[in-house]
Amino acid sequence: MAEKRYARLRFDEVVHRYARSVTAVCVMRLGNMADAEDCFQNTFLKLYAKSPVFDDERHLKAWLLKVAVNECNSLLRRRVRLVPLDTLYAEPAPRTDDMRDISWALMRLQPKYREVLYLYYCERYKVREIADILGRKPNTVKTMLARGREQLRAIYGGDEDA
Repeated sequence: MAEKRYARLRFDEVVHRYARSVTAVCVMRLGNMADAEDCFQNTFLKLYAKSPVFDDERHLKAWLLKVAVNECNSLLRRRVRLVPLDTLYAEPAPRTDDMRDISWALMRLQPKYREVLYLYYCERYKVREIADILGRKPNTVKTMLARGREQLRAIYGGDEDA
């Protein structure tokens, strides 16, 4: 029996190549590694089970990220929260010399801003592509980017060093 291929890649190659991107999207959306691992696993299980055909690796990656976001959204709908997220971020984090680490700042944002900024700056997707992945309108994505940037400025302390 022939081995399954996705944009000319074997399944293990796909997992190896896109594990970091899928994990990062899940962590940005969910805020913790345990839930992100569950969604990561479900994303690649869906790839294997459905075996969709892809034109190229860019299409494959976009499909994986869209499925990962949908998996995260499903998990968030199912989960019963005992502690609201707002209480987790009520106290400002201590300022350190390593404030340039964007992941620290992104984790302080609301998930909807976190994932949009991650896809834009880290994965280098364009606004329209992010809109397709998240199932939103491009103008909504632009607004979320602007609001997310404002929140990042507030976290980093604005222009206090200038």
